[in-house]
Amino acid sequence: MKVLVIGGGGREHALVWKLKQSPLVEKIWCAPGNGGIAEEAECVATDAGDVAAVIALAEKIRPDLTVVGPELPLVNGLTDAFRERSWLIVGPSKEAAQLEGSKIFSKKFLERHGIPTAKMYGTYDSAAKASAALAKVRWPVVIKADGLCAGKGVFLAANREEASDFIKRVMEKNELGPGGRRILLEETLQGEELSFIILTDGTHYATLVPTRDHKRVFDGDRGPNTGGMGAYSSDDLLPDDLRKTVVSRIVEPTLRGLAADGIRFQGFLYVGLMLTKSGPKVLEFNCRLGDPETQAIVARMDFDLAGVLKDVAEGKLDATKLRWKSGASVCVVLASGGYPGKFESGKRIEGLTAVSPNTGVKVLHAGTKQDGNTVVTSGGRVLGVTASGSSLNGALSAAYKACTKIRFEGMHYRKDIGARASRLKAAGD
Repeated sequence: MKVLVIGGGGREHALVWKLKQSPLVEKIWCAPGNGGIAEEAECVATDAGDVAAVIALAEKIRPDLTVVGPELPLVNGLTDAFRERSWLIVGPSKEAAQLEGSKIFSKKFLERHGIPTAKMYGTYDSAAKASAALAKVRWPVVIKADGLCAGKGVFLAANREEASDFIKRVMEKNELGPGGRRILLEETLQGEELSFIILTDGTHYATLVPTRDHKRVFDGDRGPNTGGMGAYSSDDLLPDDLRKTVVSRIVEPTLRGLAADGIRFQGFLYVGLMLTKSGPKVLEFNCRLGDPETQAIVARMDFDLAGVLKDVAEGKLDATKLRWKSGASVCVVLASGGYPGKFESGKRIEGLTAVSPNTGVKVLHAGTKQDGNTVVTSGGRVLGVTASGSSLNGALSAAYKACTKIRFEGMHYRKDIGARASRLKAAGD
């Protein structure tokens, strides 16, 4: 097969890395790709969110299978355009992608189908109405911008002053662009977050190994939210009884609800969960794989990803083909100085060749580009140092050892990815 991967971040590098291992794959393109992907696939300078441009590329190179990484091409209807041409592609339709493209659509879907989620106070299309509604909420309150906001559209406000400031910045100053034209207010849920992702062909589905993301920029879950500073996966992250509850109360009702609404969902469905004392509840849906969750998930795959994704595109998914390495995996994100705020790009990255893949570590590129014979930074999240091992502590040790060998000006990363899980296990909890 000749495969086209859409996107240019760490998630897409992980996909390319795994797809390249398949004996079914003879050629991989990535649009637009990045500095690390360029070492493993042919990168094509294309705007991933521009449906017409991607169609033109596909008409030229004629891939046998296309895999979409980021949300924007999906929300813009890329898969619909491919299917109109009978081209094999993995990803939900524009209609189905509204589960991520509109927080309000998603919330109403959850309420309509009785799927456990946080109580919604209301939806608002003006700053004045939203600010007035703050008089009737319980604090802290969660504020969500309706549309796509590059991971910056959710804010936990501790008091009215913080809430009013966020509402003003989003709805009056348009800091998040068109994604912030409408907002919703909902109650704050307490518990542990968990990323639970499934793969479906529209009829059959398979669950991926669970992961836990770390959104805050600093250790101890301090500082502003980011796109994700690291993630881990382990055998004991989700006990079997809780997994069955998630599947029976959330995953299967979601798939039934989509079918009842006449929406066929094909591709990866990311269910962001809060594990509360009263059971798991949905925080959000994404219509694609998470990042950096994908890096940790791919590190545990023990199956031919290309073959499985081809089955999905053809409506023939066989869940028994998905096998997983026991143990654990972790991805630690190395970020640019200033991220998630303003940061400078073009910083030379050193030490990449010092990390040997023989140690069970793979450095997956996100915000990088080739500059002559060197690799330089080109984004906020720059690299995802990914490792697997027989235990979480072993995977963490390998990843963090590799992190110390890499350098670029302003580089920072969290030192506590997976640390809470390690402490709980040591305490016998």
